[in-house]
Amino acid sequence: MGKITVETCEIEGLKVITPTVFGDARGYFMETYNYNDYKEAGIDQVFVQDNQSSSVKGVLRGLHFQINHPQDKLVRVLSGEVFDVAVDIRQGSPTYGKWFGVTLSAENKKQFFIPKNFAHGFFVLSDYAEFAYKCTDFYHPNDEGGMIWNDPDIGIEWPIPEGTELVLSEKDLKWDGIRAFTEQYRNNR
Repeated sequence: MGKITVETCEIEGLKVITPTVFGDARGYFMETYNYNDYKEAGIDQVFVQDNQSSSVKGVLRGLHFQINHPQDKLVRVLSGEVFDVAVDIRQGSPTYGKWFGVTLSAENKKQFFIPKNFAHGFFVLSDYAEFAYKCTDFYHPNDEGGMIWNDPDIGIEWPIPEGTELVLSEKDLKWDGIRAFTEQYRNNR
């Protein structure tokens, strides 16, 4: 290995990856993904779709997931800085409902691996950010799920500066919390 450093998180399955960056007077070079290195690090996934978004300061996207077609995600920031969050929604997990957050930026070049059955979201800290991620399943518009970003039962500590006017989509304002999600799961078993 040696081309990437992998940090495990307190929630099983989540991993923060830091690539090796080779820099000189011309700039830098790094591998953003190498199947063999990731497989050796325990991330043996086949990614089938790459997505990219741009957002301005104050945008909060999430918390999103797919219900019947869950996706593993490998996320990173191309420009700017975001606070990225994953919430464990794996039924029966000892860390169900717990969250983990990490700052991803163009400067630190870190990546965040989020396994299936986690809700995911991010908050833009910089004036502008470009966000990219790989997925192990295709996007299915009729399979979208979500949870409200500020659910007190989850208690995410978003680093939102006082006085910041959040920019959220209409859809992201309408999600329920984890209690409704849990109840819906119980009723559908």
